[in-house]
Amino acid sequence: MSSLTPTPAQLRNMFGENLRFLARDYPSISALSRDLGINRTQFNRYLSGESFPRPDVLSRICDFFSVDARVLLEPVAEIGMDGGLVSGMYMKDFMADAVQTVPEDMFPSGFYLFSRRSFVKQNEFVRGLVQVRRDDGKTYLRGYEPRIALAMQGIPSDPSAREYRGLVMRLEDGVATTVMRRHGMTASFNYLSRVNSFENNYWVGYVARTVRETSSAPRMTRLVYEHLGRNRSRIMQAARQGGFCSLEELMPFHQRLLQPNDIFR
Repeated sequence: MSSLTPTPAQLRNMFGENLRFLARDYPSISALSRDLGINRTQFNRYLSGESFPRPDVLSRICDFFSVDARVLLEPVAEIGMDGGLVSGMYMKDFMADAVQTVPEDMFPSGFYLFSRRSFVKQNEFVRGLVQVRRDDGKTYLRGYEPRIALAMQGIPSDPSAREYRGLVMRLEDGVATTVMRRHGMTASFNYLSRVNSFENNYWVGYVARTVRETSSAPRMTRLVYEHLGRNRSRIMQAARQGGFCSLEELMPFHQRLLQPNDIFR
């Protein structure tokens, strides 16, 4: 066997180190292992390099974190550092810096409660929970569509179909996020800028859907983000209340920022 071939122990250690890196921003290892469908004790053995997952479990972990099998051989923090769609030479002077440097004080990591008018039920609103995290110098967003919203459109409502992720970019006066569902099934563009508030934890802007124009369904509406950080009670409350709601069920400051009686321009 070649001296360059990693030993099983080296593979386990590299995978464990990479798994700890990928899980570092997750609020709870117990919650993460539940989301992955992996026993907590077994997951801890992966983290410590004591054990290695079966191929099907490894595939599930890679899909969950959007990484590939290089997590067995290379530090995940270094994977993809040689350029890419926005960091390659062609787009380097236009997008690379905006994608790589979104300061924490501009758009902090953690969980956000969001609200907006519904696109599919015009007299109702949607509130939900998203997570913003940093990885390899980039800022990402992740959340789940309400089950009922997908069911109304004849789309499967399993967690994989409901999940969406986005890449956050820095602008001169705010942030922009391109958000997509798995396999590029749908996409949206979000723009947010900070507003003055008591805790300086609100952003307002708009969301635009990438759908064809129709006479009855809007494609843009106002959007409000409230940073919850790692306030576990607020995060759990937001998760339980996610989905469709009336205007009156939104928090007063969300109602004010959404300006529901004013035409969106």
